[in-house]
Amino acid sequence: MTNDTVVLPRREKKPNWLRVKLPVGKKYTELRGLVDKYKLNTICTSGSCPNMGECWGEGTATFMILGNICTRSCGFCGVKTGRPETVEWDEPEKVARSIKLMNIKHAVITSVDRDDLKDGGSIIWAETVEAIRRSNPNTTLETLIPDFQGKNSQIDRIIEVHPEVVSHNMETVRRLTREVRIQAKYDRSLGVLKYLKEKGMRTKTGLMLGLGETEQEVIQTMKDLQGVGLDVLTIGQYLQPTKKHLPVKEFITPSQFKKYETLGLEMGFMYVESGALVRSSYKAHKHAK
Repeated sequence: MTNDTVVLPRREKKPNWLRVKLPVGKKYTELRGLVDKYKLNTICTSGSCPNMGECWGEGTATFMILGNICTRSCGFCGVKTGRPETVEWDEPEKVARSIKLMNIKHAVITSVDRDDLKDGGSIIWAETVEAIRRSNPNTTLETLIPDFQGKNSQIDRIIEVHPEVVSHNMETVRRLTREVRIQAKYDRSLGVLKYLKEKGMRTKTGLMLGLGETEQEVIQTMKDLQGVGLDVLTIGQYLQPTKKHLPVKEFITPSQFKKYETLGLEMGFMYVESGALVRSSYKAHKHAK
């Protein structure tokens, strides 16, 4: 037996611009207390979002429906993969109650993928929007939806309840889609956004950078999104949830994020949020205006 030491590859240190300020403020403290007291399920807390303090201060929060186990196994995502639990049919009312208790002005609703369900979860999706509307008539809504395997009949259920914004994340560039999103398809996601736009929805998508994409590939993706009439684009830094997930290949500089923002606005997108700590729900309240 030798005493040779194994040198592990050095993990790149996070740059200063990725440092997060601890959430503070009266509104944040108030909401945190309610979330803990009533065991409310916000993805802001479960996903340890860096912008939680800022969003909650503005009366925005994100809620995940249809459980916390996903039928897909994307290489970037911290949500568990496996066989999901049965659907809770009272979930729409629970979410609507949470929004009322927290006095949320703008709610983002998202979900795991439910490829195990015949309707892809679209019925619960529509019922959740309707339940929120009933008890919170002044709350604006963004639905951050899965691709529903590109089935228009399921997407139609979202369109029928007409949330202010319908979002579906591309996540990455064409070349990396298979590696990053595994069971998803680049053109299928583009098709979902195109269909939503054709049906009169305000559309939105998010990209993560730092997975090995080139600037040219990002610009091409932006052009593809421009081609389907996208309204709102968010661009942020990918951060590895655990060591089992895809590694960060590069930390994108603030000036590069700014370059994409300027370019996106020149291309005609209504809103572009581009920065290291931007997540798809960041500044979501203004995207509904």
